[in-house]
Amino acid sequence: MTKLNSVGFAFTQTQLFWLAAMPGLAAGTLRILHTFLIPIYGTRHTITISTLIKLIPVIGIGLAVMNPGTPFWVFMILAFTAGFGGGDFSSYMPSTSLFFPSRLKGTALGIQAGIGNFGVSLAQFMTPVMIGIALYGAPQVIQKLDGATGNMVYEEFFLQSAAFWYAPLLIIIGILCWYFLKSVPVKASFKEQLDIFKDKHTWNCTITYFMTFGTFAGLSAAFPMMIQSLYGKFEAAPDPLKYAFYGPLIGSASRVLFGFIADKVGGAVLTTLTGIGLLSGVITLLSFGLVNPSGMEQFPLFIGVMMVLFFFTGIGNASTFRQFPIIFKHSSRQAAGVIGWTAAIAAYGPFVFSLAIGAFISHTGSADGFFWLLGAFLILATGVNWYFYHRKNAERPS
Repeated sequence: MTKLNSVGFAFTQTQLFWLAAMPGLAAGTLRILHTFLIPIYGTRHTITISTLIKLIPVIGIGLAVMNPGTPFWVFMILAFTAGFGGGDFSSYMPSTSLFFPSRLKGTALGIQAGIGNFGVSLAQFMTPVMIGIALYGAPQVIQKLDGATGNMVYEEFFLQSAAFWYAPLLIIIGILCWYFLKSVPVKASFKEQLDIFKDKHTWNCTITYFMTFGTFAGLSAAFPMMIQSLYGKFEAAPDPLKYAFYGPLIGSASRVLFGFIADKVGGAVLTTLTGIGLLSGVITLLSFGLVNPSGMEQFPLFIGVMMVLFFFTGIGNASTFRQFPIIFKHSSRQAAGVIGWTAAIAAYGPFVFSLAIGAFISHTGSADGFFWLLGAFLILATGVNWYFYHRKNAERPS
């Protein structure tokens, strides 16, 4: 998205934030659907079909970026279909939860989700690599000033390659899913699965997981646009694509690592630690004017604090998924359903964060207002976790 206007498109800053938000809207909505699919259709059918359907955004976006005349509404539809990749998280994670015993759930879910989150970092890392490789179609050409010589130079790249390279991978993975995945031995109708919504702990878990994964996914989606919008106006402005993948990489790695740790020390204490760490990072961003910058000298600290935020989201992503099977230990099927549901709501993070941050920057020139609201939510979510699951004599210690 950060390259579209440089190759002939004329989207506004608000439109670009909308494009960043749409996959999150789709992912959250489709995860609600995926929450109920495994006990009805089984793992093999659900995951295979959801893998192959991702060919729609991969091929569609690749074709769309090749034509600067492609209208904004087409990009909005394609951005929505890009959320297909986030939808099946709420089917394969509950499936994994049902396969593993309680003592290994934190480790198993942490590894699987961490590797899945690593895909965000991989995609952002591979984008600048792949746009330099000709796979199909003509290159886009931009004119830019060479800082060393002062001369105008022409640069060629292939935006479509950043989408097309996924196609063979999806086909291969889809075939492997069909032949090697097994379906869980749990069957339940859609109506039977609705019983999770009668338990208040479903809603408590939704709040705490939005604090962790919602923040991770939301910041991952908005991070490149924040760099461009907040620091792109200064001389020697940074290239967002050079930094975008670091945050998701750190968050994914910490999720894998702390899945093991959560199995040893418990999830609730780590979720409380996550809330405190995230709140400290938000306070730092606001105190030092890092999301309302006056110059590039603030940029290194901004990047550093953002990396800390991503690190703590990874801890919380691991710890909450360790907690949920314990909180619902009376029913493994309900525990799996809560994992799917909470993941669905948290997947709206990119939609909420991208639109809200974009709106604050467009109207005020800074993201201060958004991070004040985020700080208030972090206090609420951390308090819910501490009261119900962490404190002495908590209702459901986990």
